[in-house]
Amino acid sequence: MADRLVVFVCTGNICRSPMAEYLLRDRLGDDTEWEVASAGVAAGRGMPASRPGMEVLAGKGIDMTPHSSRPLDRELAEDATLIVVMTASHRLQVLHMFPGAGEKVFVLKSFAPGGGGDVDDPIGSTIEVYHRICGEIESALPGLVEFMGRLQNG
Repeated sequence: MADRLVVFVCTGNICRSPMAEYLLRDRLGDDTEWEVASAGVAAGRGMPASRPGMEVLAGKGIDMTPHSSRPLDRELAEDATLIVVMTASHRLQVLHMFPGAGEKVFVLKSFAPGGGGDVDDPIGSTIEVYHRICGEIESALPGLVEFMGRLQNG
């Protein structure tokens, strides 16, 4: 495990959190000290990313086909430097599951310009909705990367 780990969390770990995981990995590049992962609060194990999510990221040159869903478990929660959730409800679920994780759980859009709000679940929606969700995730990444840099240097 890397010294620093950011884990994106959504419900089923097939749409939002894997999109965020692969977008951040792409943004950080290969020579980062951060490991990036994703999981779900109600995820099964071994499901691929949603097809529309894969299509949207493929359009950006990012291959999400290696993704395999997994539930957020104690080991991953404890190893995480940051747990970045998609909604306020996910934050509450994570804190209920792992009460000691409070200081490291953040809602993704709190890092976006204007901060706050949830990233809606696009499951079963049109490709246009997936594009919108991807844009919402991307808008929060610069602020998240800046925060990660402060953690790394602080």
